[in-house]
Amino acid sequence: MTPVGEWDATGYQRVSVPHEEWAAALMERLPLGGGETVLDAGCGTGRVTRMLVERLPEGRVVAVDGSAAMVEKVGEVVRPTDTAFVADLTALELEEPVDAVVSSAVFHWITDHDALFARLRAALKEGGRIEAQCGGKGNIDDFRRASGEVVAREPYAAYLDAAGFEEPWLYADAEETEERLRAAGFTDVKAWLQPWEVVPPDPREFMRTLILKPQVDSLPPQFHAQLLDEVEAVAGDPLTLRYVRLNISAVAA
Repeated sequence: MTPVGEWDATGYQRVSVPHEEWAAALMERLPLGGGETVLDAGCGTGRVTRMLVERLPEGRVVAVDGSAAMVEKVGEVVRPTDTAFVADLTALELEEPVDAVVSSAVFHWITDHDALFARLRAALKEGGRIEAQCGGKGNIDDFRRASGEVVAREPYAAYLDAAGFEEPWLYADAEETEERLRAAGFTDVKAWLQPWEVVPPDPREFMRTLILKPQVDSLPPQFHAQLLDEVEAVAGDPLTLRYVRLNISAVAA
């Protein structure tokens, strides 16, 4: 798997406006009384974390991310009673199980969903709920095809091949996701795909910070602007991204 370098938390927060819409829709599915402990699995800069803090006045948020920069940023959101730390979700260990897990726009960055769901089940109390969404089968396929033709050219291909570049995403479908969740110890499992079109107001920064980050980070700096120029030329104006969200809802058996 191609490692994803450290994130630009400030840039991510600035351009990831669609993530807030996805997170708000996700939170509508999570029933909370206000006193629970909830894991934000892949907290990023804290969009979901902030929503949880507001909904848990007597509760507690455990915010976890693989990026130290993101965890530092989420420190601006959490309260003294909350917790934020860096961890790989496929190796996550919590001191105590939580009442619920939420995750927005994260799981497609993890290619081992079997290990992921096993660790999240272990993090939950029996009867605890997971509500999540991430990129699913067919996600931004048009853009990926167009940008893939660009990065297959020289000089990019030589550098990416030398770096052993592989796309660091898993865009799973609903059926295989339900099977994995059941195998990990979940019941009342439901997974479904949802189209969601996005037109970024700053397409270049959106590409650099989010959807082309692994490719750009794998190239020498002198080729970054050139790659973005060439992808912009073939991706369409305005840049229209046809996202497909994989929604997940399940209960720990």
